[in-house]
Amino acid sequence: MSEETIPAARVADAGAVAAQTAAHGRTSVREVVESLLVTVLLALFGTTFVVQAFKIPSQSMEPTLLVGDHLLVNKFIFGGRGQWYGALLPYRDVRRGDIIVFKFPYQDHPHYVKRVIGMPGDRIRMVDQKVYVNGKLANEPFAYHDPDAPYDPFLYNFPPSATDQLYSNMQPEWANVIANYISNGELVVPPGRYFAMGDNRDHSWDSRYWGFVDRDAIMGRPVLIYWSISGEEGSDEERPPGPVPSLIDSLLQFPSRVRWRRMFHTVH
Repeated sequence: MSEETIPAARVADAGAVAAQTAAHGRTSVREVVESLLVTVLLALFGTTFVVQAFKIPSQSMEPTLLVGDHLLVNKFIFGGRGQWYGALLPYRDVRRGDIIVFKFPYQDHPHYVKRVIGMPGDRIRMVDQKVYVNGKLANEPFAYHDPDAPYDPFLYNFPPSATDQLYSNMQPEWANVIANYISNGELVVPPGRYFAMGDNRDHSWDSRYWGFVDRDAIMGRPVLIYWSISGEEGSDEERPPGPVPSLIDSLLQFPSRVRWRRMFHTVH
């Protein structure tokens, strides 16, 4: 019997199929890598220029923002800064009453969240827990006062009328220069700066104690609460000892700690 021969054309077809399969495999891998790179780049672009997550660590903005609120911060809204393209994009200037996230001017510049009370050129004064801006009583439905808080002179008389009234817990750099911005019993906000306060007036470390917020330090404006969970109740002594019981205890308490009603609420 003669050996069966495979036509050369069939061998060529098989080679072509194998080459196409290998090329397709290389193309698929390349497409996956390219998709991943694009995703990473878009995520980096988004967190750098558009939106960033932020967690509320203190009670200074209560009851507007609670400890454990997780926010999405719009980093894009204040980005125009007067450039020609500002009219084509949804930029806007910082406004009185805006809640802002910014870099604290001291101590390694952590991010703070406060509300803008004074704009550049404004004259600020506080008397008997009320804020006056440019001589007029400010409308502040968001302001909260704790009736059980200890006496704070800067809630009843600000700015201080004499150097001996400087509060002991003021930032030293601010205590040294605050007198330069006081005129006729009012604090005058300089150009390019903002006076910011927490809504929880009795428990807020704000512009009264450390000075103005520089325009370049403002990162953005919180727009949405996407997650909110309360802190753990009770002291460490009241919790079960050991890591395993603690984990079980945390899991059991988790549903009751989540503030479901605050989720996806806009921030004002």
